[in-house]
Amino acid sequence: MNDVVHYQDFDELLSLLDKSNVRYNKKKIKKAYEFANLAHGDQRRVSGVPFILHPTSVACILAEMGMDTDSIVAALLHDTVEDTDVTLIQIGDMFGEDVMNLVDGLTKISKIKFTDREERQAENVRKMLIAMSNDIRVIIVKLADRLHNMRTIECVKDQKRRDKALECMEVYAPIAHRLGMKAIKDELEDLSMRYLDPVAYHEIETRLQLTENERNAFIEEIKRQILDKIGFSISHVTIEGRVKSVVSIYRKTYMQGRDVDQIFDVFAVRVIVNTIGDCYNVLGLVHDIFTPLPNRFKDYISTPKANMYQSLHTTVFGSNGIPFEVQIRTYEMHHTAEYGIAAHWKYKLKLRGGKQDNLAENLAWIRKMIEVQNESEDAEDIVKTIKYDLSTNEVYVFTPKGDIINLPAGATVIDMAYAIHSGVGNRMVGAKVNGRIVPIDYKVKSGDIVEILTQKGNGPKRDWLKIVKTNSARTKIRQWFKKERREENITEGKAMFDHECKKAGMQFADEDLEECMQPIIQRHHCNSLDDFYASIGYGGIQLWKIMPRVKEIYTKKYKKSDEPLQPISEERSSKRKKHVGSGVTVEGLDDCLIKFSRCCNPLPGDDIIGYITRGFGVSIHKRSCTNVPDDISLCEEPERWVNAHWDDEIHESFQSTLEIVCNDRTGFLADVTRELSNMRIFIHMINSRELKDNQAMITITIEINNMDHLRSVMAHLAQINGIVSITRI
Repeated sequence: MNDVVHYQDFDELLSLLDKSNVRYNKKKIKKAYEFANLAHGDQRRVSGVPFILHPTSVACILAEMGMDTDSIVAALLHDTVEDTDVTLIQIGDMFGEDVMNLVDGLTKISKIKFTDREERQAENVRKMLIAMSNDIRVIIVKLADRLHNMRTIECVKDQKRRDKALECMEVYAPIAHRLGMKAIKDELEDLSMRYLDPVAYHEIETRLQLTENERNAFIEEIKRQILDKIGFSISHVTIEGRVKSVVSIYRKTYMQGRDVDQIFDVFAVRVIVNTIGDCYNVLGLVHDIFTPLPNRFKDYISTPKANMYQSLHTTVFGSNGIPFEVQIRTYEMHHTAEYGIAAHWKYKLKLRGGKQDNLAENLAWIRKMIEVQNESEDAEDIVKTIKYDLSTNEVYVFTPKGDIINLPAGATVIDMAYAIHSGVGNRMVGAKVNGRIVPIDYKVKSGDIVEILTQKGNGPKRDWLKIVKTNSARTKIRQWFKKERREENITEGKAMFDHECKKAGMQFADEDLEECMQPIIQRHHCNSLDDFYASIGYGGIQLWKIMPRVKEIYTKKYKKSDEPLQPISEERSSKRKKHVGSGVTVEGLDDCLIKFSRCCNPLPGDDIIGYITRGFGVSIHKRSCTNVPDDISLCEEPERWVNAHWDDEIHESFQSTLEIVCNDRTGFLADVTRELSNMRIFIHMINSRELKDNQAMITITIEINNMDHLRSVMAHLAQINGIVSITRI
């Protein structure tokens, strides 16, 4: 047995198989281990341990979950195709088609060249989801693989560690949640948060450790009181205590501005019984012992969550006044709550009062997600859908017929309409919530009864793209415009593209444009320039994302590498001016080279002054710039400072840099870029970093026309949820 923490060898795997009540083909598993061990040979992990210990550790995680022989075999072989000379055909010949397909679904796309890390991630996730739709075991093995990687990621470089942690938090934890695999989801999130926000993680962890003895005594007393009450009337009862995961506490404290003492379900007691009838009997007895908190009861047995979770939840006060949560479920429900789809992947599932829902129906969301994304030009849409639509913070709403629709928190009635069916969303004209007409941007709440009002011949509005919460609804709206408004999209898209090119100082020759744009056209799966314009028009292609590449193409085609691009005004001819500074008049100087100083980035509307440089014309500064003397008459060369003012009509665009301080949350950066894209603001540079107190700072350089334009942009950004301050620098 290897003594390295978090690594388990083949002997430990055999021991777990012996203890399991699942019948395994140990001969096949041993053959797979010997094959993988030979293939990996002397390969080692970053930590220095033999590589083979990673697949054996992943196999152990699956054995603990009770997965089948082929899943264990696939876990042992999952890195052989990617990291050794082994081929899928060899695996198929030796271990069968099922194992070969599992390994294929797990193998990263390493031979295709992608433009960036996000695109590679998106294509890997797309391939994995397609494989999931055929065999759900693919994602179960993948989650076990990612869990073990996160357990042993300490040896990886800091940036790669943060990248992997972010990917886990945004992609794999939401998938685990949607599959009902709570144990995996909680551990992935906690391990990820340790590296994404180490200060907050250790603060919460320390606080929990300091109160551990007191907490254990509290939970034991609660368990004793419940057992004393129900022990004689209900048999085979198991009671266990738990504390919320670090990430769950983090979300309710740091992200909601609450103290740990304000969270009612930090402490929880779980009561596990034999039958559903026993669950409701226990609920009555618990309410007899303790005082229940109003509006804190949830019945997930009669209305299960979309991820198959079933349980009764109630929050009550203990005798000492401390609130705590009680969860009541059967043993079968408990097994499903911990392992989700992994507990039932090959069986029919009993849900909703005995109605038989087969596995295919419970996994229909995977196919729907793939169908929506197959029509999207943006490969990264599939990651956005997982990130935003499979949120762990959900609401549950009802149709008038009593069907349950689960949506991410913050979703609107438009999101619900598209969750029912794209046809319902496209024909939507309004909505009633609990019998009353509501605005189109109404955000649904758990328990709402929502009726979608439709009308034949109606279509979605472009403004809906700014209202909807779910990426799937946004994609379906874009698809409608793509199919129904092609000519309008082409006209709109061409105007938007021409406008951005003009702002950036680019003017393609008509005969060159389609040829120059071919790399971008092909990258977004368009067949012609009109398709490209149409995609821009309906929102399938985001201009702010492609303009840096357009600039590269333009520079390579038309300009010398050291000649800067200059904005083109409406009145300028195709012959571009040679200076950037049009729009400024300098007293006493005619036709001089003007440039704007980078230290203060003056904008039309700012009080400005000029400084005559040696050989580089006049540099324009804000009067308030730190490089401008308070008293020019006292500086060394006062004659080099000259008065300057803005012209009455200015047709140029200018760069301005903003510092945005916000409450750190997932998706904030995407919200900022989306808002700027909606305003057609070109982004030159953007980066972000973490601050103290669960805040983050985004530094972004954008292109604007004048101070009034900048104020308007800042006002729009200030409406984004979580903004603390916006400062021009």
